Amino acid sequence: MSAEHAHDDEPTVRDAISAPDAQGRPRRATRRFPLFTRDTARPEGGGRAASGDLPAPARQWPMLVVLASVAIGLLLTSLDQFRVGALLIGAALLAGAVMRWILPSVGMLAVRSRFTDIATYGVLGLAIVLLALMAQPKPWLVIPYLKDTLHFTMRS
Repeated sequence: MSAEHAHDDEPTVRDAISAPDAQGRPRRATRRFPLFTRDTARPEGGGRAASGDLPAPARQWPMLVVLASVAIGLLLTSLDQFRVGALLIGAALLAGAVMRWILPSVGMLAVRSRFTDIATYGVLGLAIVLLALMAQPKPWLVIPYLKDTLHFTMRS
């Protein structure tokens, strides 16, 4: 039995927009995607981060590092350490972006394409860090033109 035929001797579809012809070769029949998707492609770098012999948590260590850091940041925020907690959450997202960039396989940390994941984690992490640094009272980072911009836009 050839690889193009299933166990019940029906031809299989190789991708979302091809259907087999009478000889079992794929041909483009339509540009529409099928009504029911049987499988999805794994994101680039979405394989196991560690050997398959290890238990599941060890194989997903990049995601667990980011989630644990975010959880600690949320705990610190709930314990009235807003700035430190928010900085830790932003740093966790930035670490996720760095891991997604450097490591060849990051497990469930890979959600979209490598570029999209790095951009998303990086922009959100940077925004959270900057907002935490500029939070009132007594901001650690003061950007003078922002105050002028706010006063210009909020004139009474």
